[in-house]
Amino acid sequence: MRFACVLPALLLLGACATTGQGGSACPAGLQSRQTAELYFGRNIGADLGVSEGDWRRFLDEEVTPRFPDGLTVLDAAGQWRGEGGTVVHEPSKALMLVLSGASDEPARLDAVRAAYKTRFRQEAVMLVRRQACVGF
Repeated sequence: MRFACVLPALLLLGACATTGQGGSACPAGLQSRQTAELYFGRNIGADLGVSEGDWRRFLDEEVTPRFPDGLTVLDAAGQWRGEGGTVVHEPSKALMLVLSGASDEPARLDAVRAAYKTRFRQEAVMLVRRQACVGF
């Protein structure tokens, strides 16, 4: 009876094991790569301040030159707690990138975030980095 409980637990632990430096083993045809997701709020104060045209110019001037290999942008509905403690709801843009592994990518991500915060007077731009199995 104990074996029946231990075996599934061992199998689950084995499924969580990783290889290399924190990267998971990927199925054939896919490679382990870092991805980045950036979330950009579009309100300035309480009003929508970043129009579709403003966003397109920002993408063309700040993002594409730093990440010319490709990207995906989705419309999103964001919610976060501002510095004053108030919960803020706002339309947002979600930007997805598959990173190449170049040593300057963290600096380029930071530059995109800083440019958006400065241009559109934002408190923050959220960045999420993940390990993923990627195929093209």
